[in-house]
Amino acid sequence: MRRGPAVTLMLAVATTVAACRHPPDSATPSAPKDVGVGQEVWDWNGIIGTGQSLSVGAQASAVTLTAQPFENLKLSLGDAGVTVPPYPADAGSLSLVPLVEPIRPEATMYPGAYPLNIYGETPHTAMADQISALCEHHRGERYVTVHTVVGEGGQGIDVIDKAAAATSNTGHAYAASLFEVAAIERLAAAAGKTYGVTAIVLTHGETDGRNENYEKQLAKLYEDYNADIRSITRQHRNIPILLSQQQTCPGDDSNAASLISQWRAGVDHPGEIVCAGPKYQYPYAADGIHLTAEGYDRLGEKYGEVYYEFVVLRHDWQPLQPVSVGRTGKVITVNFHVPAPPLAWDDGVPAPHRAVHTAWANGRGFEVQNRTGDVRIVAAAIRGNSVEISLADDPGPAGLVVRYAMTQDGVGPQGGRAGGRVGQLRDSDPWIGYATKRPQYNYALSFVLPVLSEP
Repeated sequence: MRRGPAVTLMLAVATTVAACRHPPDSATPSAPKDVGVGQEVWDWNGIIGTGQSLSVGAQASAVTLTAQPFENLKLSLGDAGVTVPPYPADAGSLSLVPLVEPIRPEATMYPGAYPLNIYGETPHTAMADQISALCEHHRGERYVTVHTVVGEGGQGIDVIDKAAAATSNTGHAYAASLFEVAAIERLAAAAGKTYGVTAIVLTHGETDGRNENYEKQLAKLYEDYNADIRSITRQHRNIPILLSQQQTCPGDDSNAASLISQWRAGVDHPGEIVCAGPKYQYPYAADGIHLTAEGYDRLGEKYGEVYYEFVVLRHDWQPLQPVSVGRTGKVITVNFHVPAPPLAWDDGVPAPHRAVHTAWANGRGFEVQNRTGDVRIVAAAIRGNSVEISLADDPGPAGLVVRYAMTQDGVGPQGGRAGGRVGQLRDSDPWIGYATKRPQYNYALSFVLPVLSEP
């Protein structure tokens, strides 16, 4: 694995990285940049979706994407008798069918492991359709993805990784991934098609909210998937992990370790792990943990856009994230990598810290603390690709920290609410979601950075 230096140093270098965007009204894409994912091109491009309940559509049983407008596919098990590992990849009843929701019949028990792991509308059909639409419109190309969905609701990364111990209803995700890859490769060869796996989509982290070892486990998951999948497909191209941040657990005002790891993993493992963004901007179900069907579709469209940029165009895509921080007196300046300038405030996202941590009520999601506690924010103002945070008083140099969308006010899961880990900073990404017809802005990642000294 390629390890970067400390985040606070590495991020400063990123200020020189230009945003690689494909103009939405251009018929000819810019020349792709090779970021190490190889030159192989396949007829069928495999995408493996893993994670926990948000990866399998929990709380979105009223599915909407029931037709496939392109040629995207999924594996149908037929009467293969798939219940627990090992799985019969050579079963004659296996076939490929159009990708629609639900991916498989919905589970009737919890927890549920593959193949009885689906609870509603997953992000995958929206993701696939977004990729196909972008390739068709901007490149004039037919692009087919084949989706494997193996996540398990409520389970930590140690239940979906290679070392997981399988029971009747947990621990199937990794073995099921390899089963589907082997089965799809066989079916592709029989159909005269080429097949390779192009991405792992990880929608996860709630159970591991306090897991300080999460980033190392993400790196191990990447290594294991690449070794085992590539031994099946015989591909040279590496398989990146695309993930998103979870902002809902733990349900108190402590920092979520997995949330930080999901940001840092994209910084520390460039070209291998890509953080597509946060999820606080999407519509949540009443439980404050899961998304609505529209929320899953919008998440899938964002995954699809990032996949198109990073995998198809091979652009060095990065999310809306901080690259450096400095302070002059009572003003902290956070400089950002902005995928699609200009920066903007989104008042459609609820403003946080109105009832608790009210010292940050004017921060639009930014939070500042020193060793004595919360530091009152007077205003947050956009200046080009930076945000200037004006403080009421000089905070002193000791132990000063700036955060964004990290501290929860309410008790229990607060996904998408004013009491949750939310923020209002976004870019001006022009993409429109294929299925939802909603803008696909990039919202600022949750982060924590020390303010080391005045410049």
